[in-house]
Amino acid sequence: MFIHKIDDELALKLPELKDAERIFELTDSSREYLKEWLPWVDFTARVEDTQDFIKAGRSNFAEGKTLNAAILFEGEIVGMGGFNSISQANKAASIGYWLAPQYQGHGIMTRVVKAFTEHAFDELELNRVEIRAAVGNQKSRSIPERLGYVEEGTIRQAEWLYDHYVDHTVYGMLAEDWHNRIKNTQQ
Repeated sequence: MFIHKIDDELALKLPELKDAERIFELTDSSREYLKEWLPWVDFTARVEDTQDFIKAGRSNFAEGKTLNAAILFEGEIVGMGGFNSISQANKAASIGYWLAPQYQGHGIMTRVVKAFTEHAFDELELNRVEIRAAVGNQKSRSIPERLGYVEEGTIRQAEWLYDHYVDHTVYGMLAEDWHNRIKNTQQ
């Protein structure tokens, strides 16, 4: 089993089929909250849908295309995060994430995204990491902003959310900028 420890409270884990019930339970209990910004919630109607997501994620991970990880807070799954896409050809990845509302406000997602950013640059040797968030999703946007990602622009009508389009703000981080940022904070 793959587990990456972030700190004493947090770890990331490649989800297994036995985790499907907990992930579905979090999704189902947070359904209305998640639907405000995520287009896949209605397609997750049964535990079997979450099992299919886990199977596809593990297959894509094996092929180096994605990395979907369960977020463990004090040993309990509280959300998901990871690389929605990895392009070795372009040395780039895109990070996505969600966290059940009752676990927000503890800095969990900022630490998770920082860990994924470090992994992208230090382990995968990528050059660019991108995060896209709906323009109105201030909670999600605050994470790349807090970590020093550069706001690169807006994609108009980037995503269909059930009955309307939303624009996305694009944030980017380059390996050189990340390493310089870390170097400057250590001095």
